[in-house]
Amino acid sequence: MSLRINDEAPDFTADTTAGEINFHEYIGDGWVILFSHPKDFTPVCTTELGYMAGLQGQFAERNTKIIGISVDPVESHHSWKNDIKDVTGHDVSYPLIADPELKIAKLYDMLPASAGSTSEGRTPADNATVRSVFVVGPDKKIKLSLTYPMTTGRNFDEILRVIDSMQLTAKHKVATPAQWKQGDQVIITPAVSDEEAKEKFGTFNQIKPYLRFTDQPKD
Repeated sequence: MSLRINDEAPDFTADTTAGEINFHEYIGDGWVILFSHPKDFTPVCTTELGYMAGLQGQFAERNTKIIGISVDPVESHHSWKNDIKDVTGHDVSYPLIADPELKIAKLYDMLPASAGSTSEGRTPADNATVRSVFVVGPDKKIKLSLTYPMTTGRNFDEILRVIDSMQLTAKHKVATPAQWKQGDQVIITPAVSDEEAKEKFGTFNQIKPYLRFTDQPKD
């Protein structure tokens, strides 16, 4: 069964480049980005892992951890990290999960049950669907999921933007409009009456009965 937004993120324990990790314990009381790769030493993924390493500080400011997964063993991951540093200039210090038996790829519905039980002999094309991003909140529920084709590098600046939106809207009764970024006006949710909106937000601009803009609330 496919995983959907607000489903609990399946828990697992796995070997990683940082030792054995239990996923829910790793999440703790923060947010996590789990992003997957079809194979080590693949060109697009090499650039992605390095770019994410460069953003790690910005994610940490948002109480958000990073964890990657590829179907190859831990030893292969460590070798790949050297290439990533050489190509991008960034050290991958966040954990990379090993999934040589494809258990986690199947658990997260990135591969079918019929995919077998080993990464040995499989090509990146065989694992093409293992190119997903999951954002998981402190409640261990999936807040966002995206799957990309192998030839298209992921936009992790967009993931930063989405986390900003989700963290803001989790605290306040607002939503964010198209192309929103930090500091832009936000939308007051329809569940908030005009009277409550005045109390909470002060002035607001009503475009339609169901569409009201106001300044971004302060944390």
